[in-house]
Amino acid sequence: MALMKTPGVYVVEKNAFPNSVVEVATAVPAFVGYTEKADNKGKLLGNKPWRISSMAEFHDYFGFGPKALFAIGEAATVPGDAPSFSQGGKEYFLGQESGRYLLYNSMLLFYQNGGGPCYIVSVGTYGEAIESDRLTGGIDTLIKEQEPTMVLIPDAVLLASAEECVSVQQAALAHCGGKMKNRIAILDIWDGFKDRKDPAGDCIENFRGALGINYLDYAAAYYPWVNTTIVQDKDLSYENLSTRELLQTLLKNELAIPDPLPTIEESDPPAEKNAKSRQIQRADAIAAISSEWSDIAADEIPGHKQLLNKTLIAISPLFNTILMEIRRKLNLMPPAAAMAGIYTMVDDSRGVWKAPANVSLSSVVSPAVNISHDEQEDLNVTTQGKSINAIRSFIGEGTLVWGARTLDGNSLDWRYVNVRRTMIMLEESIKLASKAYVFENNVATTWVTIKSMIRNFLTGIWKRGGLAGASPDDAFAVFCGLGETMTPEDILEGILRVTVLVAVMRPAEFIEITFQQQMQKS
Repeated sequence: MALMKTPGVYVVEKNAFPNSVVEVATAVPAFVGYTEKADNKGKLLGNKPWRISSMAEFHDYFGFGPKALFAIGEAATVPGDAPSFSQGGKEYFLGQESGRYLLYNSMLLFYQNGGGPCYIVSVGTYGEAIESDRLTGGIDTLIKEQEPTMVLIPDAVLLASAEECVSVQQAALAHCGGKMKNRIAILDIWDGFKDRKDPAGDCIENFRGALGINYLDYAAAYYPWVNTTIVQDKDLSYENLSTRELLQTLLKNELAIPDPLPTIEESDPPAEKNAKSRQIQRADAIAAISSEWSDIAADEIPGHKQLLNKTLIAISPLFNTILMEIRRKLNLMPPAAAMAGIYTMVDDSRGVWKAPANVSLSSVVSPAVNISHDEQEDLNVTTQGKSINAIRSFIGEGTLVWGARTLDGNSLDWRYVNVRRTMIMLEESIKLASKAYVFENNVATTWVTIKSMIRNFLTGIWKRGGLAGASPDDAFAVFCGLGETMTPEDILEGILRVTVLVAVMRPAEFIEITFQQQMQKS
C-alpha cells in the first residue's frame, strides 16, 4: 500500500486468484547412443543433450544410419545362430561385421509409434566401439536437463556381455530414481530375442538376477524383442556384403555360369544364341559386383550401382534370399524405443494416467518370441517382484503391448507404470508452480494461496479423468497450516509443509466375470 501523506484518493489492487499450475510435459524421452555425427553448423554436440522434434532434425544434427556390412561364412559368428541359406549341401551363415548400432533405427521406430519431442545424447560416432563407460557418461549429462521424463539406451544391448548391459541400466535407474526422481527408465532385455528355454540360458532370469533391487519403481522392462519393418528392401544392396568374391562364386554356381564363357557363333540357332547371350549378360553382372567403376563419371556411379542391384535381384533367387536375411537381422530390434512412442501417443490421446497397454505396435510384424498365456504368468507376477511386460501377438489383432507394470511389481503403491508417471507429473507441476512462493511470508495468507493453487490444479486433472473419485473431495485433499502440517519449530526454521493426497487411477489388469446358473422363472 502506498504511503499516504497527501489528501486524496488512493487505489489499491489486490490479487483475487492464486497462481495457476502449468502441467509439465509427460512424454519427452532422452536417447543415449552412437550417431553418424554430432554437429550444429560447426558446433560440436558430443555428450551434450540436444532437443529435437522430428527425424528431419535428427538428420540435420546427427546424420543418418550406419551402413551395415555382412560377411558370408561357413561357420556361425553367433553361437546357436541358424544357417542363413545353403547351396550344394553346404550351409552358410551371415554375420554382421560392422555398422551394428541401434540408435538411428530406434529413432525411426519411436516416431513410427507416435513419438514427439525428445533429447539425443551422442556419446560417439560410427566406427567406434560401444563402451559401457561412454553410455553411463551420456546418462550423467542429463542431470542438468529438467524436461526429459524417460531415459533410453538402445545401444546397451549391443555390449559384449549381459553384465555390462545391466551396469549401464543400473546407472539409468540410479539417475532416474536416485538423483532426479522425475523420470523413468525404459529397459530392454539383453539377448531378449531368445526364448527363455534357450540352451545359452534364460535371459529373463539373468536380467532379474543381475539388476538388483534399487529404484525399481522408476523403470519398466519389455520382452521379447520385435521384428520390425524399419529397414526396407530399397535400403539394401550387394554393397552390404563384404565377402563379394564368395558371393560371386555362389551366384555363378547357382546360375550355372560356365568357365570359360561360350562364344556366340553365326551358325548357332537363335535359341542357342539367346541362351549364350543370357549367360554372358549374367556373367557380366556378377563380375561387376567387384568393379571399381573407375571408368565412369562420379555422378553416374550411383545409377549404375542401382541398376546392377536390380539386375542381381531379377536373375538370382539366392541373392534375394541373402538380402531378405540381412533385412531380417537388421529389423530385429529391442522394443524400448517403440514403447517410448506408445507412451507419447497414449499421453496425447488419453492422458498420462492411462496405462500404456493393450495398444498395437506400428511397424512391427511380430514379437521375436511367441509367448503363451501360461508363459506370461512368470513374467508378470513373480516372488522377486521384477515384473517384465510382455509383447504378444494375438490372432486378428496384431502385436500388442500386454503389460503395464514397473519393475517393482509387488509394490501396491508403484506397481503400475501409469501410477508412477502420473505422480511424477503431479509432483513436478506443483513443485515448479510453488517456486513462486519461496521466501514469501510463512503465514496463513500464503498457506491459503498455495492450497487454492494446488486444489484448482487437481480439480482440473480430476475433471479430465486423471484422478479417481465421484467428487473432488473423494479424488484429492490438500493440507497446509500450523498444527495441521507444521509445528511452530518448522515456521522458525523457515519450513512450509504441504501435504497432498491423491487417488490415482489404476488399470483393470484382471477382469473376472462370474457365471452362475439360476432357476427357471417362466
